Amino acid sequence: MDSPAVSPTPLLKTNETSVETKGEGRERFSSRLAFYFSAVGSAVGFGNVWRFPSLVFKYGGGAFFIPYLFALFLVGIPLLVLEISLGQHFQLGDVGCFGKIHERARGVGLASIACGYMLVTYYSMLLAWTFNAFFASFRADNFWDQDEVSGTEAKEYFYQTIIGMDIVGDDQPDRLVGMNVFYSLLTWVVIYFSLAYGLEASGKVSYLTMGFPLVILFVFLGRSLTLEGSENGINEYIGESNWGIFSDHPEIWSRAVSQILFSLGTVGIMTAYGSHCNRNEPAFLNSCVVALSNSMFSFISGFAVFATLGHLAYLEGLDSVADLEYSSFGLVFGSWPVALGTLPGGQHWIRLFFIMLFMLGIDSAISFMEAFLTVLHDTKLFHNVDRKRASLVLTACAFLLSTLYATDVGLVFLDSVDYYINFVIILVGFVKCVAAGWVYKIETQIECLGPKIVFVYITTTFGSVLLACAMWFGVGNAAAGFFGLVISYVMGMSYVGYLMSKKKQEDQTLTWSDMLFDLTMSNVMKLREDLVSSVGHIPVAWAFLIRHFIPQVLLILFFLGADATTIDEEGNEVKMFGNYRGYASPCQILGILTIVFAGFLVVSSLVFPKLYEALETVDETETKVDENNIDEIEMEERKKVETTGSVQLSKGELA
Repeated sequence: MDSPAVSPTPLLKTNETSVETKGEGRERFSSRLAFYFSAVGSAVGFGNVWRFPSLVFKYGGGAFFIPYLFALFLVGIPLLVLEISLGQHFQLGDVGCFGKIHERARGVGLASIACGYMLVTYYSMLLAWTFNAFFASFRADNFWDQDEVSGTEAKEYFYQTIIGMDIVGDDQPDRLVGMNVFYSLLTWVVIYFSLAYGLEASGKVSYLTMGFPLVILFVFLGRSLTLEGSENGINEYIGESNWGIFSDHPEIWSRAVSQILFSLGTVGIMTAYGSHCNRNEPAFLNSCVVALSNSMFSFISGFAVFATLGHLAYLEGLDSVADLEYSSFGLVFGSWPVALGTLPGGQHWIRLFFIMLFMLGIDSAISFMEAFLTVLHDTKLFHNVDRKRASLVLTACAFLLSTLYATDVGLVFLDSVDYYINFVIILVGFVKCVAAGWVYKIETQIECLGPKIVFVYITTTFGSVLLACAMWFGVGNAAAGFFGLVISYVMGMSYVGYLMSKKKQEDQTLTWSDMLFDLTMSNVMKLREDLVSSVGHIPVAWAFLIRHFIPQVLLILFFLGADATTIDEEGNEVKMFGNYRGYASPCQILGILTIVFAGFLVVSSLVFPKLYEALETVDETETKVDENNIDEIEMEERKKVETTGSVQLSKGELA
């Protein structure tokens, strides 16, 4: 559904509204600055101040930056360009865009949106806990009234009192934590009102929720750098690196990639935001700005967190921050409040910290839901449904689902599902690249080369990678995996070459260069050409990465992550997949089901595309109606011609 012709939007526009409504009810960001605030606000969230520092803390300090930068430039930015470009070009959300690529690819967009929806149900609980901690600081028994609070005490306070894990025994939920249910409801009310009034409301919110935390972060950074012992923490953040982490924990690569994709919101968010931009906005430039801004925020947050950890290690008489027993959520909530409590008026600084966290997170939560709403609005089934009503249904369902994380073992479920969501994010990135780089215009490719050549080539490319993964991770021999990859690929491509030579003999007009280009790059280069006609410059290297690098790498990283090992309670080495942190079976099963569900959506759409006809976009329906009308007109014309011919024939016979 292309946007109607409108006058170009100025680069920066300082009016009171953050969006403009133009044509067919689709809202527009009023300026590039408005888009930046919304998109960067969506990308920057808990993942930057909690997830990123905890991964650096866990995976070798500065060593983590190697896979992180690899993931950013070779995976994250290209996928972000794909999402924003598709949204702008087709003026649709994720499901509509991949439906345009191929009707059997709608499940790709649906899996992406489903991933975001599953994620936001537990992400919202982080906001609820932040709400709880903020209001608890005003009670008579305020924990922060104490003269000195250690990091361990602060961490235990959040786990036991705020989250409600004080009587947890066996990872089985025994009760709902009433206050967290209430604050979860309050969080979803905020999300609802931000969604219900469209981008105009959420756009205005983003100016505050993105700008304010950035200012506060620099204040916190300045304070943390003045603390005793902070230099040791900074040194372990960027000065020292545990290079052995690459051999001890090879899953570091998959965690770095999933962190980038998680933070950048490549689960339909940026497609939705791109669809609310004018079609001629520079998508590549905008993608780079959003991605680099997001990573810069993570990098600065890391300084603040590690400086604080250095101070806590100093207070506890430890030689290294690695000796601190922090992980996951406790890393942030056990460090920053302690450091801020040392300031004059420390309680107020701690409250400001909770406000900052909430503002960072609420943008991301809103954007996950916005991606879902955009998809619904695009479909013929829900196109005319009132936005307020759709927002109410979506937020109410998400609130009910989020109550699982409001139980006394909510953090256990959250941590487990978050681990498995990493695999869903990688899977979604893989199928998006396959759809864009391999499936787009595949009918034309088959017309030129024939189905056998095309499908043998696809099977060779991905089959050899799957065989290598089976030998590497299944047998446990990396050399065997590499050998299997080379042998299977050479054999497969030899057969492809044989088929192509037969094809050339049948059609002498074909040249080897044209055939090789059609086989290896035509799909993705045609997509690039179509996108460039709308969104401007996209490097040729992007097309190569989308087709020949990212999907293969993501496939390997999926299995690499699944092959990671851990030590169980009895001291035995076991696969982490299915045994994450030794949590009870219900937690593992729930997490694994998120992967199964996403995979089901992709496969069912591929095999049974008719199942998802209800998700056809409005313009697809209109096209079908137009085609039917044309067919009817042609039939009428044919009848007229036949009738006229019959009349003329009868006259001739009479004569």
